[in-house]
Amino acid sequence: MRDSLFIKAAFSEKTERPPVWMMRQAGRFMKEYWEIKNKYSFLEMCKTPEIAADVTMLPVDLLGIDAAILFSDILVTAEAMGGDLSFTQGVGPKFANPVRDKAGIDALETEVTDRLQYVADAIKVIQQRLNGSIPLIGFAGAPFTVMSYLVEGGSSRDFKLTKLLLHNHPELAHRLLSKIAKVTVDYLNLQIAAGVNAVQIFDSWALALSWDDYKEFSHRYITEIIAGLNRKDVPVISFCKGSSVFAPLMAEAKPDVVSIDWNVDLLDIKKRLPAGVAVQGNLDPHILYADKKVIKERIYRLFDRMKDENGFIFNLGHGVMPDIPFDNVKYAVEVIKDYSVTR
Repeated sequence: MRDSLFIKAAFSEKTERPPVWMMRQAGRFMKEYWEIKNKYSFLEMCKTPEIAADVTMLPVDLLGIDAAILFSDILVTAEAMGGDLSFTQGVGPKFANPVRDKAGIDALETEVTDRLQYVADAIKVIQQRLNGSIPLIGFAGAPFTVMSYLVEGGSSRDFKLTKLLLHNHPELAHRLLSKIAKVTVDYLNLQIAAGVNAVQIFDSWALALSWDDYKEFSHRYITEIIAGLNRKDVPVISFCKGSSVFAPLMAEAKPDVVSIDWNVDLLDIKKRLPAGVAVQGNLDPHILYADKKVIKERIYRLFDRMKDENGFIFNLGHGVMPDIPFDNVKYAVEVIKDYSVTR
């Protein structure tokens, strides 16, 4: 995989065109996903290696992207630690036992890689199916984001309970974040040992934090995680909502790639990052609702802006939304692959 477009771009090497993959590329915008989802619960899909492999392969077979990403969820680490996790259609993830005090934090376990073996098993099945065609990306949730779900008991609009913990009981917040970070290092190293070719850390809710709080309660632990990875020849991607603000700080954690949201000019932020740090992004996913001529124009605009830059991976600023037309996503991939021929 070292010579693949994706891995070369992640290591800031020259490529004939930018590689393309999309967050949530194996998701609810595909009828083939629903054909599988209607037979199994979400956690059954994650925990059954053959099914996880089936879903992972959908965008490989149907879209022709340049990298696959493991089908799983950022909250499997929290469940392995002792969270009572469930997913409800239209509601999302819920923890029946929210963690909000010292006793709850102390009850969480950290030696849990045996409970996550199903992920390693899925990676092995997926790599057999990929057969060296394109790289496979593994991933994990960042400690702050995972913590927010554990504390809130599910998704949140304002993260009130999480912020109360950070501000009123920072020592407890750090105790919890430290535990999650330890599990995350072990979990990503498990994935690397099982055969993923890259890993991405998702800090989906970092945008809820102020600069100082991000630095203390997120960046510190992402730095710790990246330092603990067995990352030889395995690029590390750091993503957060808010990366247009936090990117310079994110780069200090020494990832190979910083994944950028759509609120900033990508070339401008790349020039503000250290040499050798690649960027990933940053098309507004809402563009994929638009007419195809608009999709093509916006992709060309981004590519023209980045045309002289090594270390550029095309992605969205966040994930593909469930109701984006499949044909529009497929068209976007075709436009990207044709770019170097037509320009």
